[in-house]
This record gives sequence, C-alpha cells and structure tokens, in this order.
Amino acid sequence: MLHRPLADDIRTRLGTLSPAERRVARTLLAFYPSLGFETAAAIAERAGVSAPTVLRFVARLGFTGFPDFQAALRRELDERNASPLSLYETAQGSALSDSTDGLVSRTSDVLSGALATTLAEIPPHDLQSAIGLLSDRKRRVTLLGGRFTHLLAQYLGLHLMQLRRDVRFLPDRDVERTAVLAALGRRDVVVVFDYRRYEENNLAVARLTQENGGKVVVFTDAWLSPAATHAEVVLSSRVDTLSPYDSLVPTLAVVETVVAGLVTALGTDAHEHMQHSEDVARRIHLV
Repeated sequence: MLHRPLADDIRTRLGTLSPAERRVARTLLAFYPSLGFETAAAIAERAGVSAPTVLRFVARLGFTGFPDFQAALRRELDERNASPLSLYETAQGSALSDSTDGLVSRTSDVLSGALATTLAEIPPHDLQSAIGLLSDRKRRVTLLGGRFTHLLAQYLGLHLMQLRRDVRFLPDRDVERTAVLAALGRRDVVVVFDYRRYEENNLAVARLTQENGGKVVVFTDAWLSPAATHAEVVLSSRVDTLSPYDSLVPTLAVVETVVAGLVTALGTDAHEHMQHSEDVARRIHLV
C-alpha cells in the first residue's frame, strides 16, 4: 500500500501554515528530500526560523517528533529508489501463481483503486495551471520522458500537435538536443515525465528551463521526481500494480484528463487547427 508522499502533503498544507512554518515548508521542498535528513537546527537556519518552528511544522504533518518525521522520510526514500529488480526480489508472493481468473480479479482491484485515488488526489489548482500553460498559444511546448514514460510524453505530445501549434519532442541526438535546450526562454513550457528510478537528465532539463525563465510541468509518481523541485506544476499518480513494473495506467488517465481540459480551453482554435491539419494530411495522402 502506497502512502501519500511527504512532499505532496507539505504542498497541500501550504495555505494553512503560519508564515514561519511556510518558510520551513518551502525550504524543505526546495531541497527535497536531502534537507529532511539534517537536524532541526540546520533546517531552521536554512529557512531563517527557530528550531521550535521546525518542530511545530513537523507536528502539523502529524508526526510525534522529529525522529518520527525522519523515519517516515527514510521509508519513502527506500520506496522511491526501488528498481523493478528489487521489487521483484522483495515481493511477497507472485501474481504469476494466480489462476487466470484470480489474476484478472486482483488486477482489477489494484488498478481501479490506484486510478480512483490518483484522480481524487489531483490538486485542482495544478490541473488548471497545467491546462492553462499548455493551452497558451504564445508558449512553445517541449516534451520529454524516460525509459518507459517517453511513451506517455509522445501520447500527450501527439494530442497537443492536433490541437495547437508550437509543440515538439526533445530530440535524442546530442547536437539537436543541445540546440533546443540552449534556445529555451520565458515563453517555453517543458513537460517532463519522470518516474522512479528518476533520471538525472530530466532533472537537469527542468533546472535549466527554470533558470531560463520557462515553466516546467512534471508528471511523476507518488514519491515525486527531483525535477518537481523546479516545476510550476506537479501532477502525481499512483503506480500500484501486481508486477515489479510500476503501472502507468493512472498517469494515462491524468494525461487524458488534461487533454479533455485542453479541448475546452482551446475551443474553436483547436477545431480550426484540427481541420487545417486534416486538410494537409489529405493533400499529402496520409489519410
């Protein structure tokens, strides 16, 4: 059973915290998760508050004390660093031992639960912000993913290309990739799909985008990609599954939710763009 990630919990509580506690929260998020393993005094110094403020903040999160907070952070770090191999080796029982009926039933239970939880936990503000950024026709959208999640980046990107202009995938070849990243500016939106085990390249791209004034949208898992530190919008999904491989089914549902929002946000412009694309495709005999 996956628990709500600490970073996600901290984000959702920002509006309920005192100004001093909010400084603690933002400092922890900016250096998540490494800063959480420092002493309360060290966190307080970094945030410019007192050590008792850090302890009050930890209590707000529901922990009985600072050691309890750090123990939870350690457990979360172990989970977020898990590989398919380690998940396979530590699995209690195997779905492969089920009958076909049992496998289908258990899969239905796990995936439907993960899907329902993911959709219920989408922060409305982040969803609206994602739709707003991706539907802004003055912005250029660049997408990238990881080992498996590049498939989802392509899925979202191909839909975007049918709805609006100025959409591209980050190239694979070094010279082309460097040229695209070197040209990033304030009108750019970079969409990153990054799931455990997180990829350094995705973190570097998110950081570079933010440094150049662009906006970053991160699709990630419950433990949050390090790239989320540099994101304007973070959309996290559960990854519960029977196999050692994290499920991307809930993320696909979030992507399709965003696409539905984009169709509404772009309105007649989307229809006109689709019509023009269809006309071009017919002229070059693609349809």
